[in-house]
Amino acid sequence: MLLHVKRESVIIHMDLDCFFVSAERTRSPFLKGKPVVVCKSGDTKIFSREVTSSLLSESVGGFHGLIQHQKSFKGFDTEAWKKEFVDENGRIHGIVIAKSYEAKHLGIQTGMRLSEAILRCPNLLIVPSDHLFYQQCSLLLKAFLQKRIPLLEQYSIDEFWGDLKGWVRDEQSYDFMKALQKEVLERFDLPLSIGASSSKWIAKLATDFNKPYGLTLVPKEKITSFVAPMPVASFPGIGKVLQKKFASYAIRTLGEVLEHEKLVAGFGKIGRDLIARLRGEDNEPVVANRNRHSIGISRHFLVIHARKEVLRRFIILSRHLSYTIEKLALQPTTYTLALRYETGVRVHTSQTLDRAFSEVLYRNWVTQTLQSLDAHTHYGITHISLSLSNFLSSTQTKTFSLLHVNTDEKAKRLSEKLTQLRDKYGIDIVRSGVEKNY
Repeated sequence: MLLHVKRESVIIHMDLDCFFVSAERTRSPFLKGKPVVVCKSGDTKIFSREVTSSLLSESVGGFHGLIQHQKSFKGFDTEAWKKEFVDENGRIHGIVIAKSYEAKHLGIQTGMRLSEAILRCPNLLIVPSDHLFYQQCSLLLKAFLQKRIPLLEQYSIDEFWGDLKGWVRDEQSYDFMKALQKEVLERFDLPLSIGASSSKWIAKLATDFNKPYGLTLVPKEKITSFVAPMPVASFPGIGKVLQKKFASYAIRTLGEVLEHEKLVAGFGKIGRDLIARLRGEDNEPVVANRNRHSIGISRHFLVIHARKEVLRRFIILSRHLSYTIEKLALQPTTYTLALRYETGVRVHTSQTLDRAFSEVLYRNWVTQTLQSLDAHTHYGITHISLSLSNFLSSTQTKTFSLLHVNTDEKAKRLSEKLTQLRDKYGIDIVRSGVEKNY
């Protein structure tokens, strides 16, 4: 889709269409043109008492973990999914995390239970997720895009922004987008939708407006007429809470949001920022590298009542997260732990520690925090998560607790030695006694 454009700076947004499915189709062409879902269940490998093969991958944005377990690929097998998603009682578990457009047309949605998806489409083709492979595909594409667009920002594993200012003449932007889309398909066999405008968020909206394999360029003077008829929920960043608020005022479209600018501005900073984004006047730059705000790890599993097993799993997650922190040379100061009970109730806590981070310190904190946080011991637990945040930068200075300085220095040196061993032999080569005894 091509709209008239006058000379102005252009930001493009690139989004891989149904990326996980498309990535699987690059190595299993049999899946093309068929209803396909990529599914995920609780990661049982990470909690195995056996040594498993895993590695630290590069960050690709979004919420994907940095440590991924390696999977061997021997070709697509229509029955292989049953080993991972059917238990000993014949019950199907697992969640759809990506679907092909053919599956979407049958009513299958992301987040749907696999059992329900199969009911909707008995001949559905099911692929167990392989996040390490998807990250590798994403990184290869990113390296290619960086050669075509010097200022590139990765927003998530399958989304990128690029600033064409000073690189591509404005009147040539659409032709550049079209050629780029074609080259990505030819080189990587990955379908890519591209939207462009004078601001990041309108460019993203343009991409979402015309998928799959779409091209949409919205000039600045056309932004208001472009967004006006779209429903409120279509704009990136307008979540359910804000949608309900707009509904209470009978505001249903983005055009009506702009018509009630004074009302929306009264919502505070979130309202003012939204108006600026809708007008394409937010002036948010494309940023090649952003500082990390937090790093976390979590797992969902069937109900567990035994608290010793819950602790064992928390300790395993803390080991993986500690290794990640050491490899990235980060110094977190805020520690967060959360868990969810079988009733759906979620509890969490955060604490700021003025101590040098180490695996031993973190493991002890996790153990003590779990004991104090878990107040509903008569309920089973289905989800656990850990995160670390508020990292000190290289230019920041902080005085850690003098009461623990000697202990923390020894623990830090031990963490460094453990990291060297794990680099050579794998992350499972050294594990705490708690992991093996329970």
